[in-house]
Amino acid sequence: MKTVTFASGVTVPVLGQGTWNMGEDATRYADEVRALQLGLDLGMTLIDTAEMYGEGGAEEVVGAAIAGRRPEVYLVSKVYPHNASFDGVREACERSLRRMKVDSIDLYLLHWQGHHPLAETFDGFEALKQAGKIGDYGVSNLDLPSMEEAIGYGAPATDQVLYNLLKRGIEFDLLPWCRARGMPVMAYSPLESSGREQATLLGNAALRAVADTHHATPAQIALAWVLHQDGVIAIPKAVDPVHLRANRAAADIVLTSDDLAALDRAFPPPRRARALDMR
Repeated sequence: MKTVTFASGVTVPVLGQGTWNMGEDATRYADEVRALQLGLDLGMTLIDTAEMYGEGGAEEVVGAAIAGRRPEVYLVSKVYPHNASFDGVREACERSLRRMKVDSIDLYLLHWQGHHPLAETFDGFEALKQAGKIGDYGVSNLDLPSMEEAIGYGAPATDQVLYNLLKRGIEFDLLPWCRARGMPVMAYSPLESSGREQATLLGNAALRAVADTHHATPAQIALAWVLHQDGVIAIPKAVDPVHLRANRAAADIVLTSDDLAALDRAFPPPRRARALDMR
């Protein structure tokens, strides 16, 4: 599988696993644990979670899934903005570590910018890094002006943002800026998350035509398109084993220049700066 390397030198697969909506229903707990374990078996060793997901429930699912397999996992979690003070970051991180039953988090992100100054949050991240509680740190849902501010306070490893064929706004400014600095971008909801928008995406005639030429599903082509982008990591969430295997197979699809041109016509890239899309 294609890989991406962070500035710290850590290399990860471009296709990981998301956990949004996991840990919210006890009857699905075992299935969610098995899904993450299958994803690891398939080489999707980056797992992204957050204290917000299921109010810690998703982190507990992750902890169960990676028990006995911690060395093979690149673990990402996120702190709530209201917990992002200097002391709050430390306390939130400790809670996440306990829920996942691990000693450290490989990449710890600010989930979105709140009222705590970025400088204070980054000071908290740096303290956690020095203490060995986290490896790298970064942000999520920050637009270009906020990223330009952020790099004045520290060295964020990534910006995790909403990015897919329907939501291409970051290509105008944020994505080129990150690429110029060797900063990978993490794409959440690469297949969309709302039912209406996902139906719009996957029902698109051009996307379906490209899928037919590859004997693939529209979802696989939409995911392959995200994975084709330089310096981008995709973190789709899946619980169904069929969907997991389909996602993994998408990483092996090679889109041609004709495919990419057809998708550009159907889903035009941005011609001007746009407000950052968020879920």
